[in-house]
Amino acid sequence: MITGMERIDPPLTGHERETLRAYLDYHRATLALKCEGLGDEELRRAAVAPSTLSLLGLVRHMAEVERHWFRRVLAGEDLPHLWSDCHDFQAAYDACGSTRAEAFSAWEAEVAHARRIEAAAPSLDVTAYVPSWGKDASLRLIMLHLVHEYARHNGHADLLREAVDGVTGD
Repeated sequence: MITGMERIDPPLTGHERETLRAYLDYHRATLALKCEGLGDEELRRAAVAPSTLSLLGLVRHMAEVERHWFRRVLAGEDLPHLWSDCHDFQAAYDACGSTRAEAFSAWEAEVAHARRIEAAAPSLDVTAYVPSWGKDASLRLIMLHLVHEYARHNGHADLLREAVDGVTGD
C-alpha cells in the first residue's frame, strides 16, 4: 500500500474538501490493494492479448496522472513525463520492463507531491489553466477528475487481478 495509507471508507457526512480528499485517498488505496501480495511478473501480466495493460502499467499511468494534474497543471511545474520523452501518457501502460519498486516508488512520490500541493491551496476554488482543455479548471474539478480516473482504472484493476490469481472483491 502507499506509505502511510490504509484504505478507509470515506465519510458519509463532512465538508466538501474533506470528502474529496477521502474519496481520492480511498481510490489510491484501492489500486494499491489490488496489487498487494503480487510479484513483478504477476504485476506485469496482461489479462488479454494483444493488450499490454497490466496492474503495474496502471500504477505507472496513475503516477503520470497525479504528476500531470497536480504538479504540471495546478502547481505550474515544467516537468517531463516519467516514462516518455515525447509526452505520451500511453507509454506508462507498457510496464514490460518495469518493477514493483520502480513503479510504486514513482507513484508514491507523485501522490506525496499531490497531497502537499492540494493541502497548500487556500480553497477548492483555486484555478489553473489546462492546456488540453483550453480553459481554467478549479482544484475541485481536478480532484473530481482524479477520483473519476482512479475509479475507472480500479475497475480495470479488478479484472486484471482476477486474471492473475482469481482474487476478486473491492
